[in-house]
Amino acid sequence: MELKSSLLLTTLAMLAFAANSIFCRMALKHTNIDAASFTTIRLLAGAITLAAIVKLRHGDIAGNWRSAFALFAYAACFSFAYLSLPAATGALLLFGAVQATMLGYGFYAGERLKRSQLVGVLCALIGLIGLLLPGLKAPPLQGALLMLAAGIAWGVYSLRAKNSGDPTCATAGNFIRAAVLALALSAILWQGAAIDLSGMRYAIASGALASGLGYALWYSALRDLTASSAATVQLSVPILAAVGGIVFLNEILTLRLMIAGVAILGGIALVIRK
Repeated sequence: MELKSSLLLTTLAMLAFAANSIFCRMALKHTNIDAASFTTIRLLAGAITLAAIVKLRHGDIAGNWRSAFALFAYAACFSFAYLSLPAATGALLLFGAVQATMLGYGFYAGERLKRSQLVGVLCALIGLIGLLLPGLKAPPLQGALLMLAAGIAWGVYSLRAKNSGDPTCATAGNFIRAAVLALALSAILWQGAAIDLSGMRYAIASGALASGLGYALWYSALRDLTASSAATVQLSVPILAAVGGIVFLNEILTLRLMIAGVAILGGIALVIRK
C-alpha cells in the first residue's frame, strides 16, 4: 500500500513539474507578462496554496531562509531562462542539472558508482556538452546557463527538504519567504514590468497547481526515495514537457535535442538501473 501511495505521489508530482515548463513558456511567449512578475505571482500563488493546505491540516508553517533562497534562485532563473528556451530543451537542461546535483551529493554522502554507472555519467555529460555546443540548433547560451543554475538550485533545495521534517509545512514557509525575495526582485526591475490577465492566469496555475500542490506531493514522496532514486524518477519530466511543447506550443523536436536527450536520460538511467 505504501509503495502504491509513493508511486502515485511521484507520478502526480512529475506531471506537475512538466506542466510548470509549459505554463511558464506559454506565458512568456504568448502573453505580455515579464519574467520577474511571472516569478513573483507564481511564488505568491504557491505560498497561498501551501499555507491553506497547512492550515487545513492544522500544521505549523516552517521553513528557513537558506532553503527559501534556493527556491527563489530556482524560480527566478527558471523564468528568465524560458524567455529564450523551448519547453523541452529547458526541461532537459533543468533536470539534467537537478540529477547531477543530487547524484553528486549522493556520491559525497557515500554512494559509490560501479563501472556501468560511471559509463552512464559519461554518456550524460557528453549529451549535455553536445546539446550546448555552438551550432545552428544549439539553445541560446544565456538561457541554457540560467536553466542549469535553476537546476542546481532546485537540486540543493530538494536535498535540504529531504530532512526538513514535515515537507508541506517546510515548503509553505519557504514559498512565503521566497515570495518576499521575488517581490524585491520585481521592485528592482519595476521599469520593465508588464502584466496582463492571461499571463497572470498562467502564473497562478504554475504557482498554485504545478508548484504548490506539485511540491507538496513531491516532498511527501521524497521521504521514501534515496538521492539516486529521486534523481531518476525525474527522467520522465523532459519527455512529458516535450510532448506538452509539441501539443500546446507547436514546438519541433530537433535531431540535436533528441540525440542529447537520449544520451542524458539514458546515461542517468544507467546510474540508477538497479
